[in-house]
Amino acid sequence: MDTPRTGTPGSTPSRLPASNRGQSGFSILEVLIAIIILSIGMLGAVGMQAAAMQANKETRNQAAAATLGRELAEKMRGNHTVAIKTTAADNPYLFDSTLTGTSTIATPSVNCFTAGCPTPKDAASWDVADWKGRVLNALPTPRVKVCFDKDPFDSAGKPRWACTSDGDVSVLKVSWTRSNTAGTLEFADSTGIPVVVIPLTAGSSE
Repeated sequence: MDTPRTGTPGSTPSRLPASNRGQSGFSILEVLIAIIILSIGMLGAVGMQAAAMQANKETRNQAAAATLGRELAEKMRGNHTVAIKTTAADNPYLFDSTLTGTSTIATPSVNCFTAGCPTPKDAASWDVADWKGRVLNALPTPRVKVCFDKDPFDSAGKPRWACTSDGDVSVLKVSWTRSNTAGTLEFADSTGIPVVVIPLTAGSSE
């Protein structure tokens, strides 16, 4: 008795069982879903990395501002007879400047490196010009203000640029162009509030 043959020339090709076709399609769907989930995870990781980089940058800027503030305080303590004066005309350490380039830094009338500093006020002017140059190199478009202020914070506890112009302590207020917690760009010379507030030296002749 002859056994029936399959797959002979001219015969219709056999098809995969329906169960196999369903399994093949489901595998492709799984791959697509996995790719989508992986893509979402990668986008989240990139966003977290960008936020971390921004936070690290702000931390470095704050550390630089604090270090520069301590340096200015040391200069003022070293030139105490000028630093205690309460008017900008007599005390070059009192100023309010937004630094956008070297042209915004006033050149002292006396070069203390070549001619020495004839008076304590000349030394103060040289200190301030040198210090502003380093602030400009360390921070993006910074605003720096030094004033006598006995109340540097408002009723909500936020630092403010306005000064009372009295009190016994001169205060350094610093800000720079930065992104706030809402992701909005703040410009130090217009929308930003002081980021760093540091008391510098006592305003007493004793």
